[in-house]
Amino acid sequence: MTQLSDTQALILSKAAQRPEHIALPLPDSLRGGAAAKVVDAMLAKGFLEEVDADMRKGEPMWRETGDGHGVTLVATDAGLAAIGIEAVDANTAPAGATDAPTEEPAPDTPTEPETAPKTRTPREGTKQATLIAMLRAPDGATIEEIMVATGWQSHTVRGAMAGALKKKLGLEVTSEKIEGRGRVYRIL
Repeated sequence: MTQLSDTQALILSKAAQRPEHIALPLPDSLRGGAAAKVVDAMLAKGFLEEVDADMRKGEPMWRETGDGHGVTLVATDAGLAAIGIEAVDANTAPAGATDAPTEEPAPDTPTEPETAPKTRTPREGTKQATLIAMLRAPDGATIEEIMVATGWQSHTVRGAMAGALKKKLGLEVTSEKIEGRGRVYRIL
């Protein structure tokens, strides 16, 4: 598993929760030369990449390229994998999630059998698989229990639940406060 600094893990966790995995804004405590040093290291490792900022969408700008355009920072699949979040294949869109209008076949036209859409399942032995197994257990799991099992920090656990499990995999994560144990999370 890739060793990340707390700051790098925080940047990637936040990016995993944002649309298009944009890594900006950086944490408030990271300014100037320190920000440039952390970002340069993450770019070199392939955890972040610079892409043209779409100013019309209001995307935050990391730096100006000199030709009047700006670039923003986006977490890569490698960056997401470094925090235990697997990339979602573009071919796994839900059934019917196309922009093209559908046409009904003619009454006598044979139709081809429909194939079920692919469902994402994490590889066995990954931290994400461990997280899912813990949340599917009858007793569920607390943030602290997940931190011990995965070696993640609390913000990474929360980011994985919100980003990978809820948004990417479409799993429903619930929580309830249990006396003597604290807040317990489960997958229904």
